[in-house]
Amino acid sequence: MERLRADLFDYQLPPELIAQEPLPERDASRLMVLHRESGEIEHRRFTDIAAYLEAGDCLVLNDTRVIPARLLGVRAPGGGPVELLLLRRLGGDRWEALARPGKRVRPGAVLEFGGGGAQGLCAAVLGAEPDSRRVVRLYVGDAGPGPAVAAAIARLGRMPTPPYIRRQLQDPERYQTAYARHEGSAAAPTAGFHFTPRILDRLRAGGVTTAFLTLHVGLGTFRPIRSATLDGHVMHAEDYEVTPEAAAAVNACRAGGGRTVAVGTTAVRTLESASDERGILKPGAGATDLFIVPGHRFRAVDAMLTNFHLPRSTLLVLVCAFAGRERVLAAYDEAVARRYRFYSFGDAMLVL
Repeated sequence: MERLRADLFDYQLPPELIAQEPLPERDASRLMVLHRESGEIEHRRFTDIAAYLEAGDCLVLNDTRVIPARLLGVRAPGGGPVELLLLRRLGGDRWEALARPGKRVRPGAVLEFGGGGAQGLCAAVLGAEPDSRRVVRLYVGDAGPGPAVAAAIARLGRMPTPPYIRRQLQDPERYQTAYARHEGSAAAPTAGFHFTPRILDRLRAGGVTTAFLTLHVGLGTFRPIRSATLDGHVMHAEDYEVTPEAAAAVNACRAGGGRTVAVGTTAVRTLESASDERGILKPGAGATDLFIVPGHRFRAVDAMLTNFHLPRSTLLVLVCAFAGRERVLAAYDEAVARRYRFYSFGDAMLVL
């Protein structure tokens, strides 16, 4: 990996442009269209997206569903308050999680949520990893993994909205895409927030196909870059699955001369991780720790829909790798000047 400085991916954002809540209608957002070759920028509404997609194109969407992954509890017996953010299921009743305060959540500790006991949820801390990550075993009373634990998470957990969103979300479904199906994410694939069934139906009626893959968003997506250079940043693995139907749709699109249009950076990383050197998408499940930086040769993605990302984030670096750092940062400067809404509940950018 090239030793690019991380501060090359900084920009100045007025705090008031950070969207604190979703718009009343999903598709009411603005849409910036950035043409990679010319650098031309257009300013449209998201409902205009059909004007930029053609018959034969394939829209690739991440259908992961966010779980109420934020658990608030105490160290047992009678200890201080703790918080767990469930990141990734490791198999059975074992999870990777972020713990706060990390220094007080050591291997051997037991954490209680909802009072513990026969009805509450408990977490036995099995191991400690860097970045305040812990490996925990979740259990409810004497019940093993399965419905009892899942029901306890659903009952006791809170939606893990990002820390820059300070207002309480009135409708938790607005932190899900309209097509979210497979539970497992600690954060939402936010580029998909703008789509409604009506827009998807309109695109399909125009000859655009859709393919749904799954990447469960975890620490690999939202962990900030803290190293001085990009090569000092370590991506954490996230689980994905590409169904045979999704692979067939994408491969048929590209064989017919259409464009693969990835909705969000998670769809980009999945496509680039699961495709071979010829750009042929392979079905199957796996895990990816791919960090896409400038110089990456894109082999499976022809266009990208994304939101406006945090400075010095792996997401912004990915977009810069796709469209060029100078052009992307110039587009961000224009978005600031034109008062676009930023981050999870913000406006969208289509990169062609």
